[in-house]
Amino acid sequence: MRKSHFNYIICGGGASGLLLAFRICNDPFFKNKSILLIEKEYEKLNDRTWCFWESKEGDLEEIIHKSWNQSFFASKDFHLDFNLSPYKYKMIRSLDFYKFIQQHFRKFNQLTQVKDEVIKIESNKVTTLVSEYSTDFIFSSILDPKKLLQQKKYPVLQQHFIGQIIETKNNCFEPDRIEFMNFDIPQKGNTRFMYILPLSKNKALLEYTLFSEDLLARQEYVDEITIFAKNLPTGGFEVIEEEQGNIPMTCFRFDLSNTENILHIGTAGGWTKPSTGYTFQRINSKTKVLVEFLKRNRPLKQFGRKNRFWFYDLLFLDVLHKDNANGADLFKRMFQKNSPEVIFKFLDEKSNYWQEFKIMRSFNVGQFVKALFRRIF
Repeated sequence: MRKSHFNYIICGGGASGLLLAFRICNDPFFKNKSILLIEKEYEKLNDRTWCFWESKEGDLEEIIHKSWNQSFFASKDFHLDFNLSPYKYKMIRSLDFYKFIQQHFRKFNQLTQVKDEVIKIESNKVTTLVSEYSTDFIFSSILDPKKLLQQKKYPVLQQHFIGQIIETKNNCFEPDRIEFMNFDIPQKGNTRFMYILPLSKNKALLEYTLFSEDLLARQEYVDEITIFAKNLPTGGFEVIEEEQGNIPMTCFRFDLSNTENILHIGTAGGWTKPSTGYTFQRINSKTKVLVEFLKRNRPLKQFGRKNRFWFYDLLFLDVLHKDNANGADLFKRMFQKNSPEVIFKFLDEKSNYWQEFKIMRSFNVGQFVKALFRRIF
């Protein structure tokens, strides 16, 4: 078995592993460091889209597939059209992202990519199916679902969905207006919404999304998309692409598995926003912060301590887990009583205490007080 040593080993070549490798290699501080990226499947397809809001142009601007300035929120008895300013809602298609990253990787002499499967991670060693590597620091985006499912302290919901890009005969979409969350559909005892991203006047991504414990059979998602699309003035439509996803929503303490030289990243590191399932932009920002953190040569377990927003998310998930049909009302109250700009700032964890107090006051306080007492006692 061949042995090699690298300063940094990144296990997993998803968004978090690729962005971390990109940012380390792109920083002159690390020009003499060796980096190994291990991923078992490098043949990446256009298998997903990542969306996020951003108030300025970022360093991934050249691969933004589409952006929007207007948005729409709906529940059964409340509709809101709003301008996203100062934000824009942006989409990146995964194939564009993979190509962008690999183009840059070809310029980095300090980076080695290996197609292999990680089978064991130890303090300073990574073992794969065919090799063994020693290292100074390990970053792993490999999620072990058993850690989540075998514990009861923190509820685990799933943000699960199927999305279909449809092409219509009629021009029935507003190209600059997304439907951010449309809860005006049958909830069936869960939190369910449609999410619509127009790509042109006659093409859009329609995504049927749930926040719930259990997944559906594939056909249930597809049927709901079809029902929704048939209520639009499409003149007929065809499905040209499909994607699906399943993202854990939990406040489980992933960070407690970190050590002085092992850091879990991405969803496996708790980088997904627990209350919404949004992940990509948090990965984007956290990898930037992590690169600066590495320059200070501190133990990895000191990175990314929990903050007050973790506690807000914990109570929100406790409420939603106890009454899974309550999500539409929770989000409706938030959009009824707060400006979209403050809501997005809050979800970005950049709000101030007064803004957070006003958002908390939007909800049925009794539900959250009960959740708080269950946590304390």
